[in-house]
Amino acid sequence: MKILVTGGLGFIGSHTVVELQNEGFEVVIIDDLSNADEAVLKGIVAITGKMPIFEKLDLREKEAVRNFFKKHNDVSGVIHFAASKAVGESVGNPLLYYENNIASLIYLLQELSKQDKAHFIFSSSCTVYGQAEKMPITEDAPVQQPMSPYGNTKKIGEEIITDVAKVSSVNAILLRYFNPIGSHPSAEIGELPIGVPQNLVPFITQTGSGVRQELSVFGDDYPTPDGTCIRDYIHVVDLAKAHVIALQRLLNGKNLDKIETFNLGTGTGSSVLEVIGSFEKVSGKKLAYKIVPRREGDITEAYANTDKANDVLGWKAQSTLDEAMASAWKWEQKIRS
Repeated sequence: MKILVTGGLGFIGSHTVVELQNEGFEVVIIDDLSNADEAVLKGIVAITGKMPIFEKLDLREKEAVRNFFKKHNDVSGVIHFAASKAVGESVGNPLLYYENNIASLIYLLQELSKQDKAHFIFSSSCTVYGQAEKMPITEDAPVQQPMSPYGNTKKIGEEIITDVAKVSSVNAILLRYFNPIGSHPSAEIGELPIGVPQNLVPFITQTGSGVRQELSVFGDDYPTPDGTCIRDYIHVVDLAKAHVIALQRLLNGKNLDKIETFNLGTGTGSSVLEVIGSFEKVSGKKLAYKIVPRREGDITEAYANTDKANDVLGWKAQSTLDEAMASAWKWEQKIRS
């Protein structure tokens, strides 16, 4: 059974390709390499012993998407990761985010809606909840006006998929991630940001390895126990496995509705300073950091209620924060060696 993974050489995409291949699926990857490296294929092969099909393609090119589905007319399911994802960058360059994240989704759905059966897993985000009023966040929490263009593209994306599913053969599961971190335990693949990292953990590991001089902690005056923002950090391998389970649910016709939504997190919130402390514990290194003003678009806290994913999907995050940080550090050491 052939599965398309868009953005399949990226951080979460590559780990999901590994889990799909381990489950016996044939995988075809689309990636434009704007935020990924083709060398990731070697890591996937090293882990699974199998080379996925790779198509270098920009999903913003409508004709290229159409031609892809003519060539690969036997795709049974799509997991859609390909998107720009940095909150801060999206505030400064909103049009890039709207074009890249919305146009690509529309062109994919236009092709899928032509099929008799279409199974679609969407990489969404807890940013659609904005600053939720209650913690932990359930799937029933109101979707609010997001605080960044990135978050808004995820909200709009969910709305587009829902509208398309009403009038087509598309069945979809929307997976709202919290904060993916870590790397594969083999250290063959991991998070590989191009340029200055926009996410906390790779900035921490790059600071620990000397690539960055120091880490900036954006604000210590939030209404949290230590004053820094709280997030739900989930190991990327746990996250990847959830995608395979969600896809199998659609392929086996187990979904109860045409659109289903699940939070993917650990159910536990950790502050920025707690993540720094975890890194220092697993690495034995003291991290250089400084407190700087708050960053536009950041919310105070967000962590998941994962009961629905636990009960309905039969999935639960397994790794601790320390285990995820240790894997991230192992990956960092490998790529710097």
